[in-house]
Amino acid sequence: MRLSFIMGSFPRLPIGGYRVVYEYANHLAARGHQVSIYHCREVKGFPPPQGLYRKLRTHLGYCYRKLTHPTPDWQHIDPRVVMRLIPRPEARYLDDADVVFATSWAMAADVIGYPASKGEKVYFYQHYETWSGPKEAVDATWRMPFHKLVISKWLLEIGESLGADAMTLIPDGIDLDLFRLTRPMENRGPLVTMMYSHQTWKGGADGLAALEMVKRQIPALHAILFGLVKPEVTLPAWVTFHENPPQQALVDEIYNRGAIFLWPSHFEGFSLPPAEAMACGSAVVSTDCGGVLDFAEHNVSALISPPRQPEQLAANTVELLRDEPKRLALAQAGHAGIQAFTWARSGDLMEEFLNKIKRGST
Repeated sequence: MRLSFIMGSFPRLPIGGYRVVYEYANHLAARGHQVSIYHCREVKGFPPPQGLYRKLRTHLGYCYRKLTHPTPDWQHIDPRVVMRLIPRPEARYLDDADVVFATSWAMAADVIGYPASKGEKVYFYQHYETWSGPKEAVDATWRMPFHKLVISKWLLEIGESLGADAMTLIPDGIDLDLFRLTRPMENRGPLVTMMYSHQTWKGGADGLAALEMVKRQIPALHAILFGLVKPEVTLPAWVTFHENPPQQALVDEIYNRGAIFLWPSHFEGFSLPPAEAMACGSAVVSTDCGGVLDFAEHNVSALISPPRQPEQLAANTVELLRDEPKRLALAQAGHAGIQAFTWARSGDLMEEFLNKIKRGST
């Protein structure tokens, strides 16, 4: 089949939603499908870069990648996948295809209006996108006549509540060849790891508050944070921050060192970082942020608490740091359970979904 994915922009830095699309593209290309990924310079509804410097950098970056072909340096792209840059998500910039995927609320109106030659229309929901657009505009996409693909039970429930139909659930996969044990789960000491983001809904402030509470009860605590950009706040001496670490360093020096991975997000479509940390042997302390519940169960493979309650995150972290047998049991259960979330399995489900579309049975 000829498959088109329409993306909002070209990502210079690692972004989970893009990684998911790229992984699917790789697996589908390996199965003989013709996959094209279109990266838009601009999408109506997304704010343009502010300031002359940012605008110039964006324009020059677009021109450079247009000449050299867009390929991120943080993700392997199968050479059979066609990577393209287009000005806007308009049909005239796309080749004809059998299926076309929209990936954000801002491009939904464009994609749903494509002629039939551009393919059957799928909306690939990786989040409830009210964090990036007006709620009424985001909610309206769920009622558009797309085939709808969601990555978690949480998103399935949101779609049902908004009157969506034609929904299919395919959970994300994990690259288990990369995210794996390289150190024993035992005896990792009072070391907590956490991804930090400047986006408020990622809960970074809650995570830092929780770590401060833990430090007061366990003075030997050390924390390792990582993220795409440095925090705007000053971190205490017992917290180390890694800015955009290479993938292997993330696996070996962060995930595989942590006794506990702390995930304070307010809401998530799936939650790749805690899944990756599980695969690397960390016990997960997380909020009930939506998609995480597809692979983490409270008191079985993780400790889960409500969002926006850092004191509960702190209490769960202290509990596990003081109870090594329980921490180890959760880490082992999480590691065992996450082995089912492979890209091969997700690729099989995606291909089955595409074949149903081809047969007209979704």
